[in-house]
Amino acid sequence: MVERQLRARGIEDERVLRAMEEVPRERFVPAEERSRAYRDGALPIGEGQTISQPWIVARMLALLALEGPERVLEVGTGSGYSAAVLSRCASHVVTVERHAMLADRARATLAELGYRNVEVRAADGSIGQPDRAPFDAIVVTAAAASAPPPALLRELVPGGALVCPVKRGGDDEQLVRVRDGETEAIAPVRFVPLVEDGS
Repeated sequence: MVERQLRARGIEDERVLRAMEEVPRERFVPAEERSRAYRDGALPIGEGQTISQPWIVARMLALLALEGPERVLEVGTGSGYSAAVLSRCASHVVTVERHAMLADRARATLAELGYRNVEVRAADGSIGQPDRAPFDAIVVTAAAASAPPPALLRELVPGGALVCPVKRGGDDEQLVRVRDGETEAIAPVRFVPLVEDGS
């Protein structure tokens, strides 16, 4: 997976590549999907949610440009896979999942595998986590309506990066990176919608 799907397609961040080599992706998908855990595509994980294809996980995390000491917020825990990879690239990860069942399952899997620097919360991640802010980096794994939620931008340290898919009209979605008020369009993507502000 790392050589064929990631490095060969332009992922150069060695911290992310090493983390994705170490984290057992098959442990973060339902038992009936484990034979397909490393395929180049998304897989269902329940509650209408998916685990993203390996390339998009690697691309989003590489865009954060983590060096190791950072505190990271992830909005949309899903299976916990991305949080596990993040935990190998940063010092502490707070990951927030709207679906309590998925949060409970991710928490159990992460604990069982020994990822001790990940805090899993069941909550509305779009409103941020002010009791844990500020964050050096933020990643959102669902598509925001037109821009990243303002509450998240307020929790980002100066110079920090926020990576988030956003809807651009119709069915178009774009992965963007926001840093110091500047928004950079990265690539077209497709994600489940981000449910914001309790709606």
